[in-house]
Amino acid sequence: MIKLIKSTFYEESKTKIALTKFISKAKILSFGPECIKFEKKFSQYQKRKYTVFVNSGSSANLAIIQSLLNLGRLKRGDLVGFSALTWSTNTMPIIELGLNAVPIDVELSTLNVSSVKLLDALKKHQLKALFITNLLGFCDDLEKIKKICDKKGILLIEDNCESLGSKYKNKLLGNFGIASTFSFYVGHHMSTIEGGAVCTDDEELATMLKLVRAHGWDRNLSLSNQRIIRDKHKVNSTFYSRYTFYDLGYNFRPTEINGFIGNIQIKYLDQILKKRNSNFVKLAEKIYKETDKYFPIEYRHMDFHSNFAVPIICKSASVRDQLVKACENKLEIRPIVGGDMTQQPFFNKYMQKYSHIGTRSNAELIHKQGLYFGNNPELTKKEITLIIKIFCNG
Repeated sequence: MIKLIKSTFYEESKTKIALTKFISKAKILSFGPECIKFEKKFSQYQKRKYTVFVNSGSSANLAIIQSLLNLGRLKRGDLVGFSALTWSTNTMPIIELGLNAVPIDVELSTLNVSSVKLLDALKKHQLKALFITNLLGFCDDLEKIKKICDKKGILLIEDNCESLGSKYKNKLLGNFGIASTFSFYVGHHMSTIEGGAVCTDDEELATMLKLVRAHGWDRNLSLSNQRIIRDKHKVNSTFYSRYTFYDLGYNFRPTEINGFIGNIQIKYLDQILKKRNSNFVKLAEKIYKETDKYFPIEYRHMDFHSNFAVPIICKSASVRDQLVKACENKLEIRPIVGGDMTQQPFFNKYMQKYSHIGTRSNAELIHKQGLYFGNNPELTKKEITLIIKIFCNG
């Protein structure tokens, strides 16, 4: 059986040895210097000014929505668009925090929201924000989406948890919106076991994200930002300042273990991404071109595709069922991420009035006729050959 992932980390043995030594010598294991070091390294990699490291990609999604509410850039009741084909915790924070979650259909060729789909949605809904998902390393015409959002005053946020390293129009995905979220969960491009981050160039937003990450207090802010917030709220006692909660927050802090692992793994990131891309190209050149049983997936419009997993969208449910049987005990497969969110029970429970994105939507088709299999940097030539045989020959 070819699993979605084979190991917890890239170069797992070396990483575990280094981690064991670190834990035995570390003075603290709660949030500290290793986490701060990782934030700086990831900001340099992503080419954004600020990174706020948190305990998961899901927490990152919740933190960015809470931060925008705290700052007054979003208000309860606002309409926030999201990619109908996504993961649950891209959509759930919108609902949980009193906003209206408006699904936007995706293109069958890219699995992502396009400017055409966004404009269709804007004919019906006055969106205040768009929380777009860059699904499985792919994107559509993000530069046009950004122009539309800028023109109409829509906050653009990117869920980039599955697209670390992908480039479009000579820009890393995650750098088109005001902020972007990332996941470092075991199965993702780079693992810190559990972990996530929000990246932004907006200092005010980064400061609020740090408050939201740690109960709403100011302990992880710079001294200058601490002075500003303490003066604003007339907190002049060191005794009380450590337990003053300035706005709504959570405990999303990662540990020094996560930070240490991140500082090791980021050294391998370019190598990891190149292998994922090479695997994908070999698979795509065969699977998407040598059979007419699947809808073609477009990726050549991108400068670099950092593939998370390989999607297969079958032209009928019966073909999908045949593939499920052919993969049994040979290759681990799953639905396309979380599928069409409007098909999910939680969405229909809380957002029924927005549950219809049109008859025969692409998201619904992908939900019913799609699957994906894992792409990881440890796939062997023999395994790639077997995968091609399964999907090209049945």
